Amino acid sequence: MTGGLELAGPPAPPSPRSAKQKTMFVTLAGSLALIGAVAGAYYFAMRPVTLRIAVGPANSDDIKAVQALTQAFSQARGYIRLRPVQTDGAAASAKALEDGAADLAIIRGDLDVPKNAQAVATLRKNVAVLWVPPPAKGKGKKSGPKITKIAQLAGRRIGVVGRTPANVNLLKVILQQYGVDPGKVEIIQFPAAEAADAIRNQKADAYLAAGPVNSKITADAINASTRDGGTPTFLAIDSAEAIAQNHPMYEASEIPAGAFGGSPDKPDDEVKTISFSHHIVARKGLSESTVAAFTRQLFAIRQQLMTEFPLAAKIETPDTDKDAVIPVHPGAAAFVDGEEKTFLDRYSDYIWWGLMALSAMGSAGAWFAGYLKKDERSNNSSLRERLLDMIAGARRSESIEELDRMQSDADEILRDTLRCFDDGAIEEGALTAFSIALEQFHNAVADRKTLLNSMPQNLQRAGAQFRAAATL
Repeated sequence: MTGGLELAGPPAPPSPRSAKQKTMFVTLAGSLALIGAVAGAYYFAMRPVTLRIAVGPANSDDIKAVQALTQAFSQARGYIRLRPVQTDGAAASAKALEDGAADLAIIRGDLDVPKNAQAVATLRKNVAVLWVPPPAKGKGKKSGPKITKIAQLAGRRIGVVGRTPANVNLLKVILQQYGVDPGKVEIIQFPAAEAADAIRNQKADAYLAAGPVNSKITADAINASTRDGGTPTFLAIDSAEAIAQNHPMYEASEIPAGAFGGSPDKPDDEVKTISFSHHIVARKGLSESTVAAFTRQLFAIRQQLMTEFPLAAKIETPDTDKDAVIPVHPGAAAFVDGEEKTFLDRYSDYIWWGLMALSAMGSAGAWFAGYLKKDERSNNSSLRERLLDMIAGARRSESIEELDRMQSDADEILRDTLRCFDDGAIEEGALTAFSIALEQFHNAVADRKTLLNSMPQNLQRAGAQFRAAATL
């Protein structure tokens, strides 16, 4: 008789796959997923980025500078790598940037700047050099009046070093400032490689070259002008400030004495002139963080490049003024102003929103899981109510057989309740309440069986018959 009571004893301990363990597992899995997402975001955010940089023409100082930077960036294994895109010149490089064929470009500040170009750095500054070779000496050689001023170039032949139209435009700006009609001078252009031979052969009366103060091309051209012991005459651009006022892409500048070497020094005194810059520009839509990283790397390796490439010393930060001729890129401005954003600065909002989204997804998942288990909870509640009713029924029972049937029903209720607990449909508190009700049921059954066993059999049968008659 008591075997049924032992089988239907107090609830067994929860299985290892309890709701609490499941919650811990889900929390751990979510944490690992979040860590993985952050690590993945960091990897993709910090993986090397290759930028296309348009530069030309071939064998120019700009090409050499970009090649040196490309190699240095690669060796440093930094965030930014460069891929040169060779063009026919600064104008073609500007076009490549405008058309989206390049991310960066080396352009001349005195040419048309693309609307989508923003300054990143000043690669170098170039000065305009105007000079007149000494008069030729020798029997039968005649020369015109000595040229000492720009205004005296009217009707003369002027040689321009380099094939780019930009140098011709530069000459015309200078001539117009001094009232010389460009249409009344003969302009002869020749490649930089042929400049020295052309000057020795007296192809022109005066020459113009544009490049850095320490440009080897300019120095070779000037030294080629020295003949018969005479030295070239440098034409000062005294109206440099007026030109800069009328043409903001130019600046008033000076050529220091002895800039081009030789004996005697060339020039033997400072010469006023105008200058313009070669800029590294970036597409307007290029990421601010990417441009900031490029600018940081550029100035970090500038010093180490100076031994191999002296022109690297001329690299300067861009003009960050609002009225700058070429507006500065926000990424470069952030580097110059010391406001460059760190990884957390750039992505903290995304991380925060990701955490919020993960929390919301967790809450939604928990609600959805609870919604799916509401039927189980409702069923378990009905089972508990049924168990409570069975307690009252056990105290009124007049049959051992009936009590045994009720005990079997309680066993099934226990099994269903434990299954709901394992599935997370009910909490540990609800299981505790069920345990109390089940214990009360066991006590009621045990007490009733003890009472029935102590009664004579005839009284048990009489009581059963009385109850049966009462139900009719």
